[in-house]
This record gives sequence, C-alpha cells and structure tokens, in this order.
Amino acid sequence: MTPYRMPYPVPGVIWASLPLPALLIDQRGSILEANPAAETFLNTSDKALRGQPAFDRLSIDAPMEEALARARSNQSPLNINNVDVTTGERPPVQCTVHIAPMHDNPDVIMLILSPREIADRLGRSMGVKSAARSAIGMAEMLAHEIKNPLAGISGAAQLLSMNLSPEDREMTDLIVEETRRIVKLLEQVEQFGNIRPPDRKPVNIHDALDRARKSALVGFAAHMTIAEDYDPSLPPTFADSDQLMQVFLNLIKNAAEAGRPGGTIRLHTFYDLSLRLRRKDGASAALPLQIEIIDDGPGIKPEIAASIFEPFVSGRENGTGLGLALVSKIISDHEGWISVDSVPGRTVFRVSLPMAPRDNKKEGK
Repeated sequence: MTPYRMPYPVPGVIWASLPLPALLIDQRGSILEANPAAETFLNTSDKALRGQPAFDRLSIDAPMEEALARARSNQSPLNINNVDVTTGERPPVQCTVHIAPMHDNPDVIMLILSPREIADRLGRSMGVKSAARSAIGMAEMLAHEIKNPLAGISGAAQLLSMNLSPEDREMTDLIVEETRRIVKLLEQVEQFGNIRPPDRKPVNIHDALDRARKSALVGFAAHMTIAEDYDPSLPPTFADSDQLMQVFLNLIKNAAEAGRPGGTIRLHTFYDLSLRLRRKDGASAALPLQIEIIDDGPGIKPEIAASIFEPFVSGRENGTGLGLALVSKIISDHEGWISVDSVPGRTVFRVSLPMAPRDNKKEGK
C-alpha cells in the first residue's frame, strides 16, 4: 500500500508538532499515518502502525464506523464528546474524538483525540463545579487575546487564496471557516462571563415567551410547531425582561435542536405554590410561577443528565455546553430554579420564578 502523504509542507509541520494524538485512516479503516503524539499515546512507532486496523489498536466506546461514514458522506467534521478510549495497555481515558475528512482526499479521515485527563484531575481535586468555574475563568481571560491573532490568521489566509488554484484554495477556505467558528465559540465564552446583574422589574411571562417564540419560528425553529398552553391568570414575575427572553430563547433553541423535524415544542405555564427555595440569607422564598419548555426528541443521555447545566457539558456533537449553563446562571441571578426531566420522546425543562412584589405588580400588566 502506498503511504498517504499530505501534499502541503505547512500542514505537514503542523501534523508533526500537533500535541494531540492524531491518525489518518483510509476507507478500509486502516492507519495511514500517526503523528508523534499518537505514537506516544499508542506506545508504538508510526512505521509499525501503518496498515494496521485502527480500531484493533484503539478501542473507542462509541459507534465509530457510523461516525466515520457520516463524516465521509457529509464531507464535514464532527465531534464525539466524553467517550472512553483505551489501547488495551492502559486504563480508559475520557476523550473528545474529532473526526474530519481530508479535503484533498475525501476518503481519508483525520481522527484526533483530546484527552480530558487534566480536567478529570481538576474535577477530582476541586469538584466538578469548581473545575468548570476555573475553566470558564481561564477561558474568559484568554478569549479576547485569542480573537486578535485569529483575525490575522483569517486575513492572511484570504490574501494567500488570491494567488492559489481552486484546488489549493480549499485549504485556505478551511482555515477561514474554522477561524470564524472558533471566534463564535470565544464570543459565547465572553458572553457567559460578562452577564450583567439583572435589572429586575415586573415582567409578564407570556410577553417574554411570545417574543422568544416569534423569534424562534422565523429562525432555528422554522421546521417545528410551537404550541402554547398558558395559564392566563399568571401574575407578573420580577425579572430582567431581556435576560428572561434570552433564557426562553435558549431553551426553545435547545428543544428545536433536540426535537425531530416537524415535531412539536410545547410552552406550558401554570401556578404551583409547593416549590420554595432557601435564599442565601436563610429565608425561604416561594417560586410559584412555572414555565415548561417540552420537546418530543430522543431525550438527554442518562450519563450527562445530572450535569447538563454545567459549562462544557453537552449531549450534542460539536456542542459547546454553554447555552444551558448560561440559562442556569441567569435563573440563579433571578433567585429562581431550573430543572429537567427527560425520557425518550419527552424532555421537560422547568423554570420556576418568584412573583413580583405586590406594590410593583401593576407595572407588569
């Protein structure tokens, strides 16, 4: 078998210096090439690995054949988050698996492993929540600094593309596309860290839901039906109107992405005095205003259900895990509560909020 060689010298340099284990895999599932980090991870040389079935040398707790076939068919990269990977000679390591077809040879797949050993150690020593907060804090500090050089990289790639053939421009187009995707992720991280304290006033919950519903139906939820099931007697809550609308928009977006095409999202509101929340000052506060966003999708994986509101926890391929974390943060700032109940075919996100103070209720009507 003729070894596969990357035709561009710069990617070859990046390949050799990439700190994450990476393999090139052909259509039969055999290893064409392993970078130095993969040699270390597998404790075997590149020469010995070539021609070997990739998943004889590497056990990944995920449907890899299906994932490789999807990446080839769609000609687009995908991620599989939080899966166990082992070589048979070492304990399983939790990784994110990145799968991407090579533009110059679509039958060749690049597989990159991002081990989460450092995050696991942080989680064990500090607790998952503390580790997530530390990761967010570090990400906030780095986000702005990273965005500036990314703009330069994107601009340089666009300049280079002017003198390249259409075939070679695929590489520069990929650079531009990926830098833009990273910038969007960094902006989400910055948004998570920069949410201002809520400017709380009496707010009609149904007005906020209606704004979110209309926005969703002309965008990401255009393929869904959104049904309203409201209690018209619900009194106003005490909230920041824009932040509350953002919460509902994020939850509807999550439901639209989880639901089946042509499925239904139900917005349900009702009054329930049974839920009370202990405040930081020790006082007990009632949260009688209930808002449920219900979808008919496949449900949340049981292994992540308990941590679905933590940063960087996502049940979707390529998910950032920041949307629901942002929702949880905003609801907490409003002295409210959010929970989820999920089984296949029905997932319910419930937001529980306080009523507006009596002397302010008229303003919310």
